[in-house]
Amino acid sequence: MSPKALDYESINENVKKVAYAVRGELYLRASELQKEGKKIIFTNVGNPHALGQKPLTFPRQVVALCQAPFLLDDPNVGLIFPADAIARAKHYLSMTMGGLGAYSDSRGLPGIRKEVAEFIERRDGYPSDPELIYLTDGASKGVMQILNTIIRGEMDGILVPVPQYPLYSAAISLFGGSLVPYYLEETANWGLDINNVRQSVAQARSRGITVRAMVIINPGNPTGQCLSEANLKELLRFCFQENLVLLGDEVYQQNIYQDERPFLSARKVLMDMGPPMSKEVQLVSFHTVSKGYWGECGQRGGYFEMTNIPPRTVDEIYKVASVSLSPNVPGQIFIQYNSFFYCCTFYASILLLILGSPDIPYSSCYVRPRNILSVFSVRTDGQPAKARRHLISEVRYREVRMAEIQFLKGILGSLRRRAQIMTDGFNSCRNVVCNFTEGAMYSFPQVRLPPKAIEVAKKAGKIPDVLYCLKLLEATGISTVPGSGFGQKEGVFHLRTTILPAEEDMPAIMASFKKFNDEFMEQYEDHRGYSRM
Repeated sequence: MSPKALDYESINENVKKVAYAVRGELYLRASELQKEGKKIIFTNVGNPHALGQKPLTFPRQVVALCQAPFLLDDPNVGLIFPADAIARAKHYLSMTMGGLGAYSDSRGLPGIRKEVAEFIERRDGYPSDPELIYLTDGASKGVMQILNTIIRGEMDGILVPVPQYPLYSAAISLFGGSLVPYYLEETANWGLDINNVRQSVAQARSRGITVRAMVIINPGNPTGQCLSEANLKELLRFCFQENLVLLGDEVYQQNIYQDERPFLSARKVLMDMGPPMSKEVQLVSFHTVSKGYWGECGQRGGYFEMTNIPPRTVDEIYKVASVSLSPNVPGQIFIQYNSFFYCCTFYASILLLILGSPDIPYSSCYVRPRNILSVFSVRTDGQPAKARRHLISEVRYREVRMAEIQFLKGILGSLRRRAQIMTDGFNSCRNVVCNFTEGAMYSFPQVRLPPKAIEVAKKAGKIPDVLYCLKLLEATGISTVPGSGFGQKEGVFHLRTTILPAEEDMPAIMASFKKFNDEFMEQYEDHRGYSRM
């Protein structure tokens, strides 16, 4: 009998080529161990709420009312929900055609897209067109939709930074294209050398590959580096010269843990550069609610914005989006709050100047950002008007101060400290070196595996860093991702872990890692030591 359509031998070969290490062998083994009763710390994926980050109250209140609009008719609703949450829920419900259970426009609700455009304009200082913003089920869906639009066949290449987030390698394989790697320099804090990029393009072209697009991940995943303005200008000039689409993965733009290189969007830098580049370079930028202050991974809210994309191409992208009818509607409301919180943090920074530095310990309470906004009068164009000291008396003093801490010294402050604890912890370990996590949610230490360990891994049919991570999991319950799942230079080995475990748990986690690692090295190394690669 001939094979059936869904027998393994006859399915699409591109599906077989897809690999996604974040939910691969290590994750599956961790899940098995968890079922057997072993305590597992899942640091393999950037999933903040799963590791204890608390959701922010205000957007949850608004979405709760939108999900159950009959509550708005209850005479006691004001005893449970604050007035501004009620008003916001009514505002969003008025945008829908039948509430959250009804399909929206295939691009997302027009009112939400307008508010996202306003956020982008506040962030970058340049107008944004809501018609060129598509809301998606997380940023990943948008990335896949655009890659599917660009890739025509196996001779179409996409420049991707290595180490890279395996969404890109997986999607390029699925759509039948070719990944063209450009390597980041670990010894330069994962910096980018444009000459390496040029060499990658030249090598790809020598094999007959047409390089059509370039991916940047800023801040980097898994490497955590932040691109400077000079880096971005260099990349944009390169895309202009080589006629490449730039795909800007900017989902970690709120996760910055150093002050030297604040986040700058590729779009802002492009607009600052002016014509002809600002009118010619094709750019697609991606963002999400899964990261930043939010960590709302399960809500699946995201968007992409298109710059300098021809109208006929936009029409084709809309046509494909319409096949899925609608992005999920609750996630659309959450993506709007991403812009709301950007506004809040701007206002909170002004509040610090007004109130001074608060001397209150960090609290895990759920903070409602409305309390910051209520301190200010706001012009109808959405820009903050002059802050007035006398308005502070209209808001409970402690609420305002706690809001400051939540935004400026709370979530991101704790993440910054956790990044430092993890970096220092890795660098205290034998044969482990790690750059500081400047941004995003991950640490990516290099593990200098002894030759004996590499030989044992080969005999077991394992990639060496996979074997190391499996032994780490079995010994400690720490579930990581081997660096080979992200790409790395030949003979160099890494692992990726999130910096998301609770701050109070981090010292114990790093002590557990150090104990395992040092025992592993004692077992396998010849005590002559190794130099950093």
